[in-house]
Amino acid sequence: MKLELNVRVTPEIASNPDHLLQFVSKQNKIPKNEINHIECTARSIDARQKQIVFQLRLDVYIKEDFIPIDFTIPNFPNVTLEEPIIIIGAGPAGLFAALRALELGKKPIILERGKNVKERVADLRGINVHHIVNEDSNYCFGEGGAGTYSDGKLYTRSKKRGNIKKVLEYLVSFGATKQILVDAHPHIGTNKLPRIIQNIRECILASGGEIHFHTRVTDFYLNGKSIVGVKSANGQKWMAKKVIIATGHSGREMFHLLHEKGIEIHTKPLAIGVRVEHPQSLIDSIQYHCDIKNPLLPASEYSLVKQINGRGVYSFCMCPGGVIAPCATKPGEVVTNGWSSAERSRPTANSGIVVELRLDDFKSFESSGVFSALQYQSTIEQKAFSINGGTQKAPAQRMVDFTKNIVSSELPKTSYTPGLVSVALNEVLPPLIVDALQKGFKEFDSSMKGYFTNEAIIHAPETRTSSPIQIPRNPETLEHISIKGLYPCGEGAGYAGGIVSAAIDGMKCAEAAFTGQFTK
Repeated sequence: MKLELNVRVTPEIASNPDHLLQFVSKQNKIPKNEINHIECTARSIDARQKQIVFQLRLDVYIKEDFIPIDFTIPNFPNVTLEEPIIIIGAGPAGLFAALRALELGKKPIILERGKNVKERVADLRGINVHHIVNEDSNYCFGEGGAGTYSDGKLYTRSKKRGNIKKVLEYLVSFGATKQILVDAHPHIGTNKLPRIIQNIRECILASGGEIHFHTRVTDFYLNGKSIVGVKSANGQKWMAKKVIIATGHSGREMFHLLHEKGIEIHTKPLAIGVRVEHPQSLIDSIQYHCDIKNPLLPASEYSLVKQINGRGVYSFCMCPGGVIAPCATKPGEVVTNGWSSAERSRPTANSGIVVELRLDDFKSFESSGVFSALQYQSTIEQKAFSINGGTQKAPAQRMVDFTKNIVSSELPKTSYTPGLVSVALNEVLPPLIVDALQKGFKEFDSSMKGYFTNEAIIHAPETRTSSPIQIPRNPETLEHISIKGLYPCGEGAGYAGGIVSAAIDGMKCAEAAFTGQFTK
């Protein structure tokens, strides 16, 4: 028989199979020799009290064999000669749209402006070390999209968007650890994601799909109100009656192309702020109520939100044991983001701390029309670039100094490779963001005593939290509201916020394109 249990145990018990077996046997009065296997199906940490516990959901197999699920790379039918669908962008939305197309026996043709995961590495070194931004290959553009080299966090609050489990199981099939099916906040790690992405590519190609790198889409072919194909920068035509746009939150050229073609797009609010870095040991001591972290516990995370001046100020994309990275997508701008390796073993923790913005906040850019939020965003990035002397160095300030408008006389060592420039961040960020952040940091200390400290460095700016544009679509068909066969998809279109939700949206769009319906 299989017994399902929910238990709360110490880190020592949770991390040792023999101790867990003894605990389950004793607590449930089951002889140890009758327990064939214990499978953990869910795991989270409860650190609210001084005694930290793991909350586990267990399947206990009593006098019954456990048969593990065999996660193997899918064996799709060959689709070489089948109906094509063009997918613009090889991020999570685009790749998972392609996988769903293969499931349906259709041919995905992915057009990606950037390079494959291996070739991207040189361009990431270029921006980190030489301050050179390749507009088509960077932390945002290239195979796997922004997630490939910026962490691989798989946690999503969007539980109603679709089949989260299917996305995670696909990732395990392509090489992720099975632990992502168990952890409350699953995470792959920047050092492991590239191989998984490469395995997905090889599967798509082996099944008869196509992936074309160095292929930026620069035009659409329309027949009245229907799309019939696209054109790439090298002049090549790609013809299909179904096209998915999955270009990500930084695909600004795509937004402008849609507008130039008279295809409706809308301004979308977003959140903008900074990226804050603390010593990981400090965050551990706060979250785990200790001076020295138990080595059986992972690097601790945090999630903070406060209402300041009637708007949300909150943590975003928190990276324990991580690194801050330069994520500009063109010369003349500075953008920060963060990532962690699978081990989360770096000495610093970082998180975006951002301020909720509204459409009214972009009034000073109303001459930019639908691009007012994008222009607001770009102006901050350009100020950050100009104030540091035209490099990828990030404008920075110690946290307490920031709240007092004091330029920091010196800055602690940072994980941000291009380096820092000590400035008053109120010269980079708009007053409403500065004021909300200054008050927010002090308020955060009431939730995490010790968070508000001059040991923390504020790096500016964190601007790419989501897309500043929404591409409107019919909620019943997922097609653009006026162009038949065009499917706006993922984070760049305004319908996702992270790897998992983008992947789900990609699958839904492919399903809608070929079946006329999708899993809600």
